[in-house]
Amino acid sequence: MPGTALLLAASPAGRGRLVDAASVLPVLAAVPPAVLAGTDTANVVELADPLEPQAVLTRLRAAAAAPGPLTVYVTGQLQLDRRQRLPHLALARTTAANVRYTALPWHWIREELRLRPGGATTLLLDLRADRETWAWLREHPFDSGPHHAVYGRIGPPPPRRSPAAPSYMRGIAAVLRGGRRPPVERLHAEALERAAAEDAATGTDLLLAGPGTVPGDPHAAIADAVRDGRHADADGLAARYEADAAGTHGPHAEETLHWTEVRADLAMLAGDPVRSCRAWLTVAGARLDAGQAPGTPAVEAAADRAHHQWGRIGDPAAARELGAALAALRGRVPGRHEGALAHVRRELGRLGIPG
Repeated sequence: MPGTALLLAASPAGRGRLVDAASVLPVLAAVPPAVLAGTDTANVVELADPLEPQAVLTRLRAAAAAPGPLTVYVTGQLQLDRRQRLPHLALARTTAANVRYTALPWHWIREELRLRPGGATTLLLDLRADRETWAWLREHPFDSGPHHAVYGRIGPPPPRRSPAAPSYMRGIAAVLRGGRRPPVERLHAEALERAAAEDAATGTDLLLAGPGTVPGDPHAAIADAVRDGRHADADGLAARYEADAAGTHGPHAEETLHWTEVRADLAMLAGDPVRSCRAWLTVAGARLDAGQAPGTPAVEAAADRAHHQWGRIGDPAAARELGAALAALRGRVPGRHEGALAHVRRELGRLGIPG
């Protein structure tokens, strides 16, 4: 089965740049696609210093939906947004003051990859953190999701004023230029050895090395059913886990809401925006009822996805019904996109009911 490799190198222009991320892309791009992906044949998607987080999200979403193994190579720098203090991957226009609007939230990457089966996704990361983010990382786990392998390093700001070199990712590229991709644990170890020889500061880095989930992962069975077009089977399996989690942990528990979110994504993949929108509305409401703040990333993501799926509903009656609920939700959770509530109200007016 063909694989996919996504090469993402991003860092701000100007004085805020901590790492010369884009310099590694020509070296990685010289590696044959099949070697980058670790498969017989592969597609490669390359993003060099992208400007817009939504554009990166679109390419990431397409790569995550592709069948077969996926390897994501990320080189760049992490910064915290000032409002929620969550890590973001800085993009070309990012500054300390505008992180929330110009950078890619790291939890977007986690969310887009969470439906992939265990063992099918590998992240290779060479990241620098600014001082504030480096201090945050000392007290918080860097969460890239539980169902895939994550290897790499996160380094502190470089001691010099000039940007640091992405020596770990250059080490990855040097190993792969040999014409084969060793097991990821070996690839990681060899890249670290090469980086240590080039960069004396690697001893202070936060190292990432963790395999993904054990056989029997229910997400793998669900993903297999989706790939085979057995959408009802996939939803039935997820519904069973949702009910089990609700019985064990309660309807508002994270374990339960995870499976409700999976079912919302499955409805989207099955082409059923009504069911998907309804499920995302349920998730957002449950999180708010459980005391989560409207600005919490999981609440905002649920509201945004409900809104997106609502826009795909073709049946006017269903659009009216769910639109009223969405307008009420947007009144509490406006999200990052300015004008979201106004958009719902305009569309409801077009459908003949007040927002």
